[in-house]
Amino acid sequence: MMRDRERMRIERPWLWLGLIVAMAAIFVADTFTNLEIAVAVLYVAVILISARFDRPATVIWFGAASAVLTVLSYLLTPRGIHETGLVNGALSLIAIGATTYLALQIEAAEARVRQTQAELAHMARVTTMGELTASIAHEVSQPLAGIVASGHAALRWLAATPPDAGEVRRALERVVADADRAGEVIGRVRNLVAKAPPSRNRLELGVLIEEVLALTRGELRRSRVVLQTDLADDLPQLLGDKVQLQQVVLNLVINAAEAMGGLETGPRDLLVGAASDGRTITVSVRDTGVSLPPAAIEQVFEAFHSTKPGGMGMGLAISRSIVEAHGGTIYAAANHPRGMVFGFTLPVAGASVERQHG
Repeated sequence: MMRDRERMRIERPWLWLGLIVAMAAIFVADTFTNLEIAVAVLYVAVILISARFDRPATVIWFGAASAVLTVLSYLLTPRGIHETGLVNGALSLIAIGATTYLALQIEAAEARVRQTQAELAHMARVTTMGELTASIAHEVSQPLAGIVASGHAALRWLAATPPDAGEVRRALERVVADADRAGEVIGRVRNLVAKAPPSRNRLELGVLIEEVLALTRGELRRSRVVLQTDLADDLPQLLGDKVQLQQVVLNLVINAAEAMGGLETGPRDLLVGAASDGRTITVSVRDTGVSLPPAAIEQVFEAFHSTKPGGMGMGLAISRSIVEAHGGTIYAAANHPRGMVFGFTLPVAGASVERQHG
């Protein structure tokens, strides 16, 4: 199933209405039954469900409302032994208070877990960018060298007798174009390592993949990897966090390049594809590196499990967490005759998918 936090964005108004109706029903039942029947304890279920909003204020509101309704119901109940009703009411209030406290603690613990996951994901992005330093420097140095060459050319044409304004203009246009190229590379790096809270925006996955590949081309050339892309032209938009999904694609591409970097013979082909069936988008990264045995494939997305010497075993685990947080699935399989296929499937904007566990 889609993760609860994603589903809550769609169902939140209905959940509010449902909880209020449930509280009203509990209040009516508690008021019109005998004092000996502790119907108010059912408010505990309402409070536990309210914790799914991930907002402490909401839990406190439902807890306080449940306590007030419990006291009011005791005062309005016409039948039963008041002493017994007082005991039942006190026990219900204790249960409501304890449940509210526990729900707040659970919500706080989940918030800390989400914060820790975000910190780990940011650290992984920064680490990956550090590994790509040489590649990024190469991507930036090319337009900078072009700027210098075009600048000198412009100066020579200005010093000519008479000055050639047309050539100067063309040289300055090349300077601007190269400066824009360098700025784009720096902008991609800055956005990817930015430490910002997760967001949900409409994204063009094909553009997102191309931006990631632009950062890795230098690394792929260094590893003598031949890159091919098969990105469908009609990919629908999806809702997601651009930086997080870029991190997933970047991690899969870099892992594939590293898997082929140590090969002594054979092709080093990398195919990055994306296709859609209208409800979901599937991204795949195929390499011709070393195939993993079935036992290793089953464990490859587990935290601290790495197939690389010196690897931390966090990249694929974080990628799985990101994909599942977007309501999708991630997979790995052997590529025939050699290599691996890593990929993930995400729901398109406006579609909901059933997340399968596997």
